[in-house]
Amino acid sequence: MIRGVQVPAYAAEPGVNPDSRTETFVALKVEIENWRWAGVPFFLRTGKRLADRVAEIVVNFCTVPHSALVANALRAGANRLVIRLQPNETIRLYCLAKQPGEGMNLASVHLDLAFDQFFKGAQVEVYQRLLLDVINGRLALFVRRDEQEAAWKWVEPILNAWASSTNKPKPYAAGTWGPAASSAMLALDAGTCWLEEEN
Repeated sequence: MIRGVQVPAYAAEPGVNPDSRTETFVALKVEIENWRWAGVPFFLRTGKRLADRVAEIVVNFCTVPHSALVANALRAGANRLVIRLQPNETIRLYCLAKQPGEGMNLASVHLDLAFDQFFKGAQVEVYQRLLLDVINGRLALFVRRDEQEAAWKWVEPILNAWASSTNKPKPYAAGTWGPAASSAMLALDAGTCWLEEEN
């Protein structure tokens, strides 16, 4: 179910082989092997028919080894930067702040740069912007050939491994955030979870 409408699984679509091994979801942990990003994990997730159509980058800041205030200051993901690309472009910085009043109770607060609040003009759809850039010869949003080749050099071994594997992709219900294994991967490795509650 997506927004109250029943939708078929990919393998139940007309013309799709019910035994198809075509992947419709992927969750990865990747690393960049250089001095700047050494030890920083990147978690990527994308899929079809998920609970919401959203594109965003979430930067979780490292937790401090010891909190001078209270224990809940140490929870993973409490301090993070969320860059929402679509829909509703926004940049939010989340942090813990002391609640007014007695005691040392912390609450999550955020600073918000909501583009639709600051820029009141007509918003251009993502693909409309790309087409206009092509027509006007602006290439800032497009990759160069060497970037495209580097991307294929990175992705091709993954595609080849999937093609040679006898394992079928893990199923997941439409309208969810994907297989439970993707959440387990993040929880076990980073001690946090995918950011799914933001709208």
